Amino acid sequence: MIYTLTTNPAIDMNICTNGLEARKVNRTFDAVYTPNGKGLNVSFILHHFGIESKIMGFFGGFSGNYIVEESRRRGFEVIPVAIDDITRINIFLNDGTTEYKLVNDGAHVPREKQQEMLERIRNAADMTHLSISGSLPQGIDPSYYDEILAICSERNVRIILDISSTKLRDLLHWNPLLIKPNDEELEQIFGIRIKKESDIRKAFDFLHAEGAQNVLLTLGERGAYFSSGSAVHFASARPIQLLSSACAGDAALAAFLSIWLGHPDHIEDALKTMAAVGANVAESNALGTLSRVDEYKNDIQVRRVI
Repeated sequence: MIYTLTTNPAIDMNICTNGLEARKVNRTFDAVYTPNGKGLNVSFILHHFGIESKIMGFFGGFSGNYIVEESRRRGFEVIPVAIDDITRINIFLNDGTTEYKLVNDGAHVPREKQQEMLERIRNAADMTHLSISGSLPQGIDPSYYDEILAICSERNVRIILDISSTKLRDLLHWNPLLIKPNDEELEQIFGIRIKKESDIRKAFDFLHAEGAQNVLLTLGERGAYFSSGSAVHFASARPIQLLSSACAGDAALAAFLSIWLGHPDHIEDALKTMAAVGANVAESNALGTLSRVDEYKNDIQVRRVI
């Protein structure tokens, strides 16, 4: 069973305006409120493709209750650790020409609640994979990742990491099954700048040598690369009119996992699905309806680099 862990969930409010003026009332429209957080999005998209998962996270206050109850209403099993602080609310505003992302730090999670989550992970008897996504909330030190991965290592649980923390570099010695950095994270965390395709090959060599079993590198409108250590594939991106990028990366990862985990040799289909889902979500509020994924898959080109 796949479990997703969102340490810093949120309610996302996606809104639109016709321009934005200071010190004036700016009327908004097309407001969409969704239970969110990178791990939750992974579970939601896996479900769309018929893959079952369970949701773990820290949730508190009216906003945390909303995320848990709305996720359960959608049919998901949620394993919450309840905290006293209020789960954050993030705002993604599109003014017709550009997108503004207003993201809060998140709730404070005390040490005893962190320990409770570790016990939940240790006692999840059916856990085969743990997908850890997003940022850490207030009160949690980056060394917490090591505590989680130590438990997973003891239990032979395979790890998927989609985190922007500089701690990612240190976590590679745990040999995660898959990591999903983007080009900005690759430079900020590992000091590797991507200018040409040969740079990508060198980056993969380094990441595999450090311990990553597989790497999915996303480059936004420039496409994505996947390396298994023995082969590297490239997938193009489909041009779209961006509405909100808030959920696109999480959705793309889940789309890739929905095929690759069960059929690791179906790389072309996994990458096409990933790119199509990412594009369709980026032109939507929240996760959207995914109604154009099949159409967009026909526009994605996949080639083997190595």
